[in-house]
Amino acid sequence: MYIKKIVALSVFISFLFSCKSEEHRTTKISQIIPTPSTQTINPGYFVLNNDVGITYDDNFKTSGDFLQNFIETGSSITLENNDDITFVLDNSIEHNEGYVLDIKPYEIRIRAKTDRGAFYAVQTLRQLLPPEFENNTFSEETVSIQCMTITDAPQFSYRGMHLDVGRHMFSVDFIKKYIDALAMLKMNTFHWHLTEDQGWRIEIKKYPKLQEVAAFRDETLIGHYSDQPHQFDGKRYGGFYTQAEIKDIIAYAQSRQVTVIPEIELPGHAQAAIAAYPNLGCTGEQVDVATKWGVFEHIYCSKDETFEFLEDVLDEVVALFPSEYIHIGGDEAPKTQWKSCNKCQERIQSEGLKDEHELQNYFITRIEAYLNSKGKQIIGWDEILEGGLAPNATVMSWRGIKGAVEAAKQKHNVVMTPTSHCYFDYYQSTNPDEPTAIGGFLPLEKVYSFNPIPEELNEDEVQYVLGAQGNIWTEYMPTSDQVEYMAFPRMLAMSEVVWSKDENKNYIDFTKRVELFNQRLDMLDINYANHLYEISGELISEGDTTAYALATTTDNKTIRYTLDNSEPNVSSEVYKTPIPITESQTIKAAVFNSEKRLGSTFSETINYHKAVGKTITINKIPHKSYSGSGPEGLINGISGSDSRYGDKEWLGFWGEDIAITIDLGEDTDVKSIKTRFHNGKGQWIYAPKEIEFGFSAHGIDSKADIPTSEKNIVDVIIKANVNTRYIYIKLSNYGIIPDGNQGAGNKAWTFIDEIIVN
Repeated sequence: MYIKKIVALSVFISFLFSCKSEEHRTTKISQIIPTPSTQTINPGYFVLNNDVGITYDDNFKTSGDFLQNFIETGSSITLENNDDITFVLDNSIEHNEGYVLDIKPYEIRIRAKTDRGAFYAVQTLRQLLPPEFENNTFSEETVSIQCMTITDAPQFSYRGMHLDVGRHMFSVDFIKKYIDALAMLKMNTFHWHLTEDQGWRIEIKKYPKLQEVAAFRDETLIGHYSDQPHQFDGKRYGGFYTQAEIKDIIAYAQSRQVTVIPEIELPGHAQAAIAAYPNLGCTGEQVDVATKWGVFEHIYCSKDETFEFLEDVLDEVVALFPSEYIHIGGDEAPKTQWKSCNKCQERIQSEGLKDEHELQNYFITRIEAYLNSKGKQIIGWDEILEGGLAPNATVMSWRGIKGAVEAAKQKHNVVMTPTSHCYFDYYQSTNPDEPTAIGGFLPLEKVYSFNPIPEELNEDEVQYVLGAQGNIWTEYMPTSDQVEYMAFPRMLAMSEVVWSKDENKNYIDFTKRVELFNQRLDMLDINYANHLYEISGELISEGDTTAYALATTTDNKTIRYTLDNSEPNVSSEVYKTPIPITESQTIKAAVFNSEKRLGSTFSETINYHKAVGKTITINKIPHKSYSGSGPEGLINGISGSDSRYGDKEWLGFWGEDIAITIDLGEDTDVKSIKTRFHNGKGQWIYAPKEIEFGFSAHGIDSKADIPTSEKNIVDVIIKANVNTRYIYIKLSNYGIIPDGNQGAGNKAWTFIDEIIVN
């Protein structure tokens, strides 16, 4: 070891007189994801080779074992038993998950208060090693690691990813691979969604029909839920995880410092269980395990027999999972059967409840009391707020942030997972070749922009926000490859949202690190979406001038474009300034390096109509999750995607009537007005029932019914033939979603696209 330190010292001295290329290496941008709290690049390199040793005691067994195995499995290097790499217990570190990683020319010191903190230091060190370590293809005998000091700790205590195995099931090996990815990114919670209408995935020994009946469905929906008529594959599908497999997965997760939270859905999303045991439902009739997606009216009855079943199930779940929390669902629980069920109405009367919403609160509270008696806490989706919040419940806010704000103000813990930023089953690109997804639009940059702390909370209330998680719902993900494609790289962005300090976050810097990190994902055989080389566009208007601006997030690349509908190539026009728009135009563009095109072709068709660049006002502010390009986006000549209702060209309003005024600047001949509404009822989105419009000074003077449709898009054309300066449009929200439909009892969304004035 003495010789090793002399060699290292000589390396350090030689570095001081090194050439400029070596000096440049000391100032390179860090490749670590999530980015650490502070990192200082220091002179010199630590040389990792067969002369290096590692020591750690039982305080750091998990992290020490992981590092030694990673190095020795990923390369030909065998570590000796000495203190070149050491783990030091440091109680002065305030955060239990914090660490200090100090890399010097002659030693690497990992200081932490806990094994978990040291484990995260190891994950940082792992990312400083070549990607080839990930799959044992590193063939060199030494590695030079840049000297640096990193002091780091997470911003939030709850840093999670979710996986739904009810709609589609995945192997034990894949579940472990998924947990590995979480650990690498310093995420500490795996939310395992185990029961659904379409399949029950956990072995419960007391109730064998859950394995024999509830775990299998007769067939599966083909295509999208919104496609009519529905088509099915005719193939039996299903399976479940044995308790032995679950114990194996939990032990594996513990070795990766990941807590597994199981979700057992109740009182809704229970059709698979009711198919196995019809007596659990309100009607007692035999039903099938669901074969398509959505929300179903079959719901657990509130009779004692049902609670006995659920308590038995939870007993076996509690015995398996050491986590503090058991997730009990609570979302999308239709009340239709409760309203007509004698047992449920008797329960409402005997407990002095007001209605079925308070019955849901009774249901959740009773389950919570049982789990509390077993030393567990419950966590549930934000519908558990309905009818009153169970005494000790933690709320997982998914329908925006309103539920989180309400819960935090009641001094309940919350986990943020709103659809707008955390639902990774949404489309992540406008590329038409993207695989089928449930809908919506959630690009990487929007995930990265998420701030889990709602503005509505004061300093005292902020403490109840535990963190956030990304959700993977698998209706349209039948394979593990597709799960990975939808999860990555958005999981990378989420890891930085929940770990890194706000002042250290920068999206452009993040994309540079993602570009490097993709090499590691390649070595890990993780399938990921690579949209780094995609282009975004925006119509900009100043006075009477309209132009189209292009941008990409990657540095040192060139955008080339065409206006003749041809594919851009290395000889096409180089984009330098916004492109003037004076007529309807199709722009195609792509990102290039000096040799070839790197990304897919971006294409935008601009319909240059009479309202483009004019003034528009709306009486309501679009929902902050779906504010698109603002009101101006409704008259920018660009139509939104047919399937990605969350892209920047759609404006979303939740349960509100809206009034729109367009000022054309001067009297103008107007022959017609066209617009369209998204009608994705599976996502609670309904076209308005009617549209009112007018052109005179007093505003609205006519109205027209909007035809009922099952299509995703509803087009509306208003014949005008007037000369006017102003156009007035009023839209009445659909109202409350009726029973039998997804989101029943909730307010409907209104999504409106481009208003085309000809």
